[in-house]
Amino acid sequence: MPLAAFCSGGWMDWGIDGWGDGWVVGWMDGWVGGWMGESVGGWVGGRMPSPGASPSPSPLLPSPSPLPSRKAGPPCGSSPPAGPLRSPPRAAAAFNGRRGRRRPVPSHPGPVPPGPSRPIPAMARLPLLLALGLGLGLGLGLAAKSPYQQVLQHSRLRGRQHGPNVCAVQKLIGTNRKYFTNCKQWYQRKICGKSTVISYECCPGYEKVPGEKGCPAALPLSNIYETLGVVGSATTQLYSDRSNLRPEIEGPGSFTIFAPSNEAWASLSAETLDSLVSNVNIELLNALRYHMVNKRVLTDDLKHGTTLNSMYQNLPIQIHHYPNGIVTVNCARLLKADHHATNGVVHVIDKVISTTTNSIQHIVETEESLETLRAAVAASDLNSLLESEGQYTLLAPTNEAFEKIPRETLNRILGDPEALRDLLNHHILKSAMCAEAIIAGLTMETLEGTTLDVGCSGEELTLNGKPIIANKDILATNGVVHFVNELLIPDSAKTLFELAQESEVSESMNFFRQAGLSSHLTGSERVTLLAPVNDVFKDKPISVDSNMKNLLLNHIVKDQLSSKYLYHGQKLQTLGDKELRVFVYRNNLCIENACIAAHDKRGRFGTLFSVDKMLTPPTGSVMDVLKADHRFSTLVAAIQSAGLTENLNRPGTYTVFAPTNEAFRAMPQGELNKLMGNAKELGNILRFHMADEILVSGAVSALVRLKSMQGDKLEVSAKNNIIHVNKEPVAESDIMATNGVIHAVNSVLQPQASRPQERGDEPADPALEIFKQASALSKVSQRNPRLAPVYSRLLAKMKENSGGF
Repeated sequence: MPLAAFCSGGWMDWGIDGWGDGWVVGWMDGWVGGWMGESVGGWVGGRMPSPGASPSPSPLLPSPSPLPSRKAGPPCGSSPPAGPLRSPPRAAAAFNGRRGRRRPVPSHPGPVPPGPSRPIPAMARLPLLLALGLGLGLGLGLAAKSPYQQVLQHSRLRGRQHGPNVCAVQKLIGTNRKYFTNCKQWYQRKICGKSTVISYECCPGYEKVPGEKGCPAALPLSNIYETLGVVGSATTQLYSDRSNLRPEIEGPGSFTIFAPSNEAWASLSAETLDSLVSNVNIELLNALRYHMVNKRVLTDDLKHGTTLNSMYQNLPIQIHHYPNGIVTVNCARLLKADHHATNGVVHVIDKVISTTTNSIQHIVETEESLETLRAAVAASDLNSLLESEGQYTLLAPTNEAFEKIPRETLNRILGDPEALRDLLNHHILKSAMCAEAIIAGLTMETLEGTTLDVGCSGEELTLNGKPIIANKDILATNGVVHFVNELLIPDSAKTLFELAQESEVSESMNFFRQAGLSSHLTGSERVTLLAPVNDVFKDKPISVDSNMKNLLLNHIVKDQLSSKYLYHGQKLQTLGDKELRVFVYRNNLCIENACIAAHDKRGRFGTLFSVDKMLTPPTGSVMDVLKADHRFSTLVAAIQSAGLTENLNRPGTYTVFAPTNEAFRAMPQGELNKLMGNAKELGNILRFHMADEILVSGAVSALVRLKSMQGDKLEVSAKNNIIHVNKEPVAESDIMATNGVIHAVNSVLQPQASRPQERGDEPADPALEIFKQASALSKVSQRNPRLAPVYSRLLAKMKENSGGF
């Protein structure tokens, strides 16, 4: 069940949207969503409010919830409760009646008068109900809730057991930071990896009444000045009085004020606060007017990436409304939003915001700690981008970050315009991301097309799990800047050696280095490296001699490849002048006997393929390989006696399960002599060991049925990393040849008997099977003129197949 279905609609919509819209949203989202398996409560979650409920006292305020408390719903992702499908009472009344006459739905929440009815079938009723719901929804102009409202609604849902208009709030332990809770956070009980406690407070716009449960009363509607004192921004109220702003926000008009909380003012440095308060008629008034907009703006109007013109010189205020429900104003988080006043609306924020007039490029040019970055931006010609309109996040590496990089690596990147541009684009996110919006890990896309894992740990922001952000939320006109003290080098700017440094192929790279092949992996030569993972060399001492060097050369493929563009049968040329084949299977992609074990890493000039084995290039045909291995001398003689030598020498794609000499010795001597003396039978047995397609061990994950050249199926499976064929273990797999692959077996495989009834590939006759298993034959069927012919045909067929009963 999607989160949106559980955390929206149903009971709580009346309290958010007023009585009229709430009934339709609650009923349609609850009942239809419940029927379709997308909501928790079925139509019960959208029943009508009680007859005593009254509409909202003011169009500006959400309605007090008249509903009784219910137990909390099931966890996110759970299924709706089982039970029969039931129609809403009002819907049933609307569509029932004599001769299908339609009875109108009352426009008030009163009871439906009784009357005779004729039920409509459920499947016929559903389209009518959907049509009604769609019509009502379109007629009332329903719109999707903003992320903030969705989270607020979930907090109301979690707080309803404590009374009407109570919201559940998560508070970080040891701090004053509070958050309305979404479904995921509710169960994890963590924000930025830190534990939280749940408290229950009045939802925005409501207050407690002594002696009553919950928050049944709406806050008194007053002007903005009076509202500031009620919502926890008494300091803003005090400063508006001192700066002579009070008459304006007490008088007529329509304003929005983003009011810093009392804690926000207290967190300012003494120097900053003195500079504001000491000149109350100018600086403080200007600062407060920058927090104001000359119109009413609710959270639903605060669209992500937009700006509002402030009442101070029309300077812009940047709005970001994130999918997790966090809303920021110049990177200050909305704490309590949508407090209505007679002359506007108040939003409480967690910081005192300041004007922003500089672009990201200007910040780079003027900040001393970004001197190296400034030179890199100029060299890569990114100045115009960082000056342009838009909403970016620059993860600005400081001079210290550049100094941590080895000088050789840094010089190489700075001297390569393409690598440098990739490096800088990797530090620019496609959207503005304020620190306050990050309450859990998320993946962000960079201008380079790569992704970064942005998260938080307590008060610290993290990149790819590291707390490397030194200074955050430096606001610019076209985004936000965070200083980072480590350079984030993307794969596209790295050499093959650099790609492998922190991967699972470090042992392989040591062998390439010892073999003197470093120049191929650090220069500008376009290559693809097939690097075996470290587990390949576990407990296997490797000496790098001339043979090993030649083998390693055949792990370097000419040209820079991407695995997603490889195709079955493709031929690849190595630096060792060998030709490698590509095999594409349902569950794997292999190059000769080595299969790709991880995603590609594409560097500046080379691509790294991590593979699961040392690659063994083919050295001859299947027959050549068998002749060169003394274990197969009996098999070679048998192949020659059966006249199959030419077959295994010519080009092809063979898989041979090759019995070793030990396999033939295990046969009874008489049976072996008889087999060797009958060329036809010998050829039949040998063909049963061969298939006309290449199957390497990496392609076998469960069970693969391979058609032998004899005609019967070979069943190839894998168990405990050992390949089995027809349940016999393979002694050695993946002996590669130019026209196939050989798997050594220590037993001679025997074809199954070819009786028709034992053939698994013949379709069964269901009628015949039933007839065979019957304990007795009915005499009635023989006498029945309709059944007698059928009985006779079945009997004749059974006699034909089995020679009688």
